[in-house]
Amino acid sequence: MLTKSPTPQNPLDRLTAAGLAWGEGTYARLAAPIGAAAFALYILLTALTAWLMPDSNWDMLPYLAISEEGTYPDAQALHDYAYNTVKAGVSAGDYKTLTDDGGGFRSHMAENAADFHSLLGMYRIKFLYAEILSTLSAAMSPVEAMRLVQVASVLLFGAITLLWLRSEKALALVPVIGAVLIMADFGDAARTSTPDLLTSALLLGGLYAYVRGREAATAILLFLAFMVRPDNIVFLAVFAVLLIAFRQQAWGALVGFAASFVAYFAISHWAHHPGWWPHLWFSSVEQHYNMDGFEPPFSVVAYLKAFAASLLRAVNLNSWVGVSVLALAGWYAVGRAGFRINRRAGILFAALVLGALAKFTVFPIHDTRIYFPHLVPPFLLLAAPFMALWATIARGQHRAALHAIPGDTP
Repeated sequence: MLTKSPTPQNPLDRLTAAGLAWGEGTYARLAAPIGAAAFALYILLTALTAWLMPDSNWDMLPYLAISEEGTYPDAQALHDYAYNTVKAGVSAGDYKTLTDDGGGFRSHMAENAADFHSLLGMYRIKFLYAEILSTLSAAMSPVEAMRLVQVASVLLFGAITLLWLRSEKALALVPVIGAVLIMADFGDAARTSTPDLLTSALLLGGLYAYVRGREAATAILLFLAFMVRPDNIVFLAVFAVLLIAFRQQAWGALVGFAASFVAYFAISHWAHHPGWWPHLWFSSVEQHYNMDGFEPPFSVVAYLKAFAASLLRAVNLNSWVGVSVLALAGWYAVGRAGFRINRRAGILFAALVLGALAKFTVFPIHDTRIYFPHLVPPFLLLAAPFMALWATIARGQHRAALHAIPGDTP
């Protein structure tokens, strides 16, 4: 059978092919240092953005208020402190956005100290975050203290991520993790002055300690993550149940859960938290202006409406559902290829996925920042099997190249 000879390439084609081959070979040899350097640069740029281009969100006001309640016990004085502090720390345009929505919720809270004070129980429960802000505010402006917490959280999260990948000899996958962070709105979480990224960094550290078998560090870091955002109790409960059900020896995670479980009730009582249903009503059903004594009767219909509305927004407006599905797809792919994560990591992977679902079910709210702590760890758990799969494919290609006859055409 006659075949047509390949058309000779022109010089530009040969130059392009040589350049691509050189780039591919160079990256194959230096994937780890190149990936680590690129990821470190991304983290530094994100931290710089968090400092220079922060997002002025309304939650800054109650968080700053609870950090100085001991200094301003009077509701009006505390209200004035919070609003004046934010006014001095943000632009005039941002302050107007935070305090004037044409007679709505923000306008009302800017003028009514008693109603503003009644909301603080929902924020006071983030005890450790408030204490950190209070401590830092003694050395700098409170708004700068919030930004510094965000910068430190970005750097801590990035450092733990690199350490995790390095321990798995998977630094070559750093670009993939960077892409996951971008999809998971890491930049938005960094710019927003809330406890979400700090609790994510502490939780990531606790999970890394668990994977490495460092039980004491696991217990401490998981408890600290809970103290920053007590809604982490949902994940910790799911994690503890799975550990017990599968008889996995992990006393650090169990101690972290037990301490958090006890602290949850103590902090909720001390903070005068309004309770699960009033808080859910405020966040997902209707903003209520005064939470003092607010006890709406539980309504299955109202809950289902809130659940459906939040689910619709989560799927269409937020990224956490898509990122979670991508993690499950990765887990399925490596499993089908014969590369599975070990039992200890598998339990954690399941806890992260089920924990996000449980958190949404218990408190249906659509924002990605709420579920961000669950989004990156599954991909880090998949790093080792993906590297093993990569090595197998590379060896297969090498053997195929050895058996190829130069000049053959398909």
